[in-house]
Amino acid sequence: MKSAVATLLAAAVLARAEVATTLELAPAQVTAAAATTKPESPVSNIKGLAFDRFYQVWLENIVRGRLPGLVSGLPLLTCFQNYDDVAADSNMQWLASKGIVLTNFYALTHPSEPNYCAAAGGDTFGMDNDNFNQIPANVSTVVDLLDTKGISWGEYQEHLPYAGFQGYNYSNQETYANDYVRKHNPLILYDSVVKNETRARQIKGFDEFYTDLNNKKLPQWAFITPNMTNDAHDTNITFGAKWERSWMSTLLKNDYFMNNTVVLLTFDEDKTYNKTNRIFSILVGGAIPDHLKGTKDDTFYTHYSTIASVSANWGLPSLGRWDCGANILQMVANKTGYVNYDVDITNLRLNETYPGPMADGHYAKYSPVWPIPATEGKCSAGHGILDIVEKTYAHTKPTYNYASPFPVDSKSDYNTNVTATRKSSTSTNTTSSASGTYTGAANAATIPSSIMAGASVALFAYLI
Repeated sequence: MKSAVATLLAAAVLARAEVATTLELAPAQVTAAAATTKPESPVSNIKGLAFDRFYQVWLENIVRGRLPGLVSGLPLLTCFQNYDDVAADSNMQWLASKGIVLTNFYALTHPSEPNYCAAAGGDTFGMDNDNFNQIPANVSTVVDLLDTKGISWGEYQEHLPYAGFQGYNYSNQETYANDYVRKHNPLILYDSVVKNETRARQIKGFDEFYTDLNNKKLPQWAFITPNMTNDAHDTNITFGAKWERSWMSTLLKNDYFMNNTVVLLTFDEDKTYNKTNRIFSILVGGAIPDHLKGTKDDTFYTHYSTIASVSANWGLPSLGRWDCGANILQMVANKTGYVNYDVDITNLRLNETYPGPMADGHYAKYSPVWPIPATEGKCSAGHGILDIVEKTYAHTKPTYNYASPFPVDSKSDYNTNVTATRKSSTSTNTTSSASGTYTGAANAATIPSSIMAGASVALFAYLI
């Protein structure tokens, strides 16, 4: 009996995400759905340590040509949207003067979609493509963390045709140019969000943003994506930065919007695939102290830091994935006493990813096994692991060393030569699994005792 159950459970763990149709609705069907679908706009007022509202606005890389491929024989996109190019733009410089420039912020991989995926669920799951992807419903997201305290959340996707639309894209109906695209929408990728009708209707268009703004019904957490023109993907950094300055300058004058708010203005990735994937990022908003406006923060951050920072700010648990060990925004760390890591980026590789079930062989190898998160420990946010994660994966061994401040996988020799240090009350320790600080050379599945999962492996995790 035990053998049969084990076989069944193992098969469940190896199962891929279900594949949904990418068939687009006809315009008449979209119009009908828009007329009958009511957006959801929950509100809350949960006080945070450093901010009461956290929004992200992501711009895109800019495609300008192709070079001979260096990875898997594929052509690589090249462009003029790397860190220095963005930093030199006058409109970006104006925005920077209104807040804090994060000089050491990194995307996680290429192409676009896995970065959006990571910012919501704490992992790329090996995703190396912009396909019509779905993450199974038993994988938790930042939404589950926010819901533990009733913190309102939402998404605003420019030109999304109606709340909860799950199509692959929605083109401009006059010019048929690229407009809304699914790959730039993080929460739509997760079945744990879109298979819940109420949750799905919290994914809305820009018209609803202004409705919520005017009605003072904005959520406390939001992810905002402009369309393919305004986000600079199909234009250039001059166009995208001009749009962002214009859009933000009005909001920066709105007392309701600005009230103890932080907005992260960032990019999905850079677009020179053999560089470090550093992305120009700025924090603005009413929660930024005046004396910090126009300054720089050199702390190492990744897209995983956004989840960890939100968790630390509101006293939320971790997903037990790469958000667990991620550095948290210094303005939040200062409130909690957490000491961030200094990461030596000399050997840091964030242009591809480790094997996973969402890979199709472009920049990662396919593996049918879904990674198991950590189930114990406080993580960098200091508030343990999400209950459902603990219960689902109880007595299992985490796939990776999620306590690391950077993603690492020893089996595929991914970031194994990267080291990180941090100052303690007594010394500065080079990372190692023995000391409780981290090195990429350590076994990727080895977690220090404070977050060590149970020794036995129970593969029932994927049955829920």
